[in-house]
Amino acid sequence: MLNENIKAIRKSKGLSQQELAVKLNVVRQTVSKWEQGLSVPDSDMLISISEALETPVSTLLGENVIESEADDLKAISAKLEVINLQLAQKKNTGKRILHWLLISLCIVIIAIFAILLALESPYLNWDYSDPETAVLGVAFHSFEWLYVRAAPIILIGAGIGIFLTRKKE
Repeated sequence: MLNENIKAIRKSKGLSQQELAVKLNVVRQTVSKWEQGLSVPDSDMLISISEALETPVSTLLGENVIESEADDLKAISAKLEVINLQLAQKKNTGKRILHWLLISLCIVIIAIFAILLALESPYLNWDYSDPETAVLGVAFHSFEWLYVRAAPIILIGAGIGIFLTRKKE
């Protein structure tokens, strides 16, 4: 029973016989003899083995290993729960940031609409005989033309996004 437990726990910890032997300051053949049941470690060495394998002596001597696995499952479950909580917090933070970015986008769109309305397209009264003025006037007109057509669609999309990212209680 002891030999099987040493071997099983060593392998579950991902240690080779050589690595365990180095931890215990013995030769690999000694570990091999313990695992084959050809020899038995003394009580001091048994304590050293339990420390090296991070396992209680009672488990090495034959206590149910299933309890240890249940503890491992509980530990893994607790870690997964913490990770899930962290992921949920990250998702909520991202959702809040997106929500406020969409609100800011709506405010900017409305502000630009107000500015365009207040200016009443002053470029329409410019003298277009100068080529530079003509290019600037066409640029302003193109911006206004595109903005008036695209901004409402963007505003509606942002409004839907704000609705979908709102905090639900």
